[in-house]
Amino acid sequence: MNLSSRLIVALDYAAAAPALALVDQLDPARCRLKVGKELFTRLGPSIVDTLQRRGFEVFLDLKFHDIPNTVAAACDAAADLGVWMVNVHISGGQRMLMAARERLAQRLTPAPLLIGVTVLTSLTAEDLAASGCAGTPAQRVLTLAQLGHAAGLDGIVCSPLEAAAVRAALGTQFVLVTPGVRPAGAAVGDQQRVLTPAAALAAGADYLVIGRPITQAADPLAALIAIADELTTDN
Repeated sequence: MNLSSRLIVALDYAAAAPALALVDQLDPARCRLKVGKELFTRLGPSIVDTLQRRGFEVFLDLKFHDIPNTVAAACDAAADLGVWMVNVHISGGQRMLMAARERLAQRLTPAPLLIGVTVLTSLTAEDLAASGCAGTPAQRVLTLAQLGHAAGLDGIVCSPLEAAAVRAALGTQFVLVTPGVRPAGAAVGDQQRVLTPAAALAAGADYLVIGRPITQAADPLAALIAIADELTTDN
């Protein structure tokens, strides 16, 4: 895999203008883009179409979590938008996951990658305990990853700290998408479980989601290229 194609830039914006101003400084040959809840809720499917017309593949990060039929229909709707990747919360359970997988398998056109969210990178062991989940984040991630794998998902979202254990347990074909990636010296923000891009890749990550270190850089394209160069140098 081309190392540049592993990078996904998170468009965490509240409006089209700043998002597109950033996008116009990037290169679709060097990255993909992630559209999350805020931008999609404000702008709807039109933002996905706009980004795709600029040549970018889109990861639609809406983390669907509902009854099986609702999630399956939502994933099908996302596929109609032509997105490259869509995600669901694995904690929605096996029936929900299988319903989404089966709905996408029925499509006559190529379906997006179906990725399951395990444990948010903002959560700690204390957060999990407070919500009734026993064990460490690493243990919870592996349990959910195994559930997602059994249900036929293409891969999972996990922090880079759990990537190596999931890779060892579930093999090389299971896709690992890792937020919580920060270049050395960058602020971690609200992320709790982070690694550098090179360390995340070495741990087994396939795709690295990076936001503020690129989007808030004085020269976003230069920041993107520097991260890609770091990956090339270290691998």
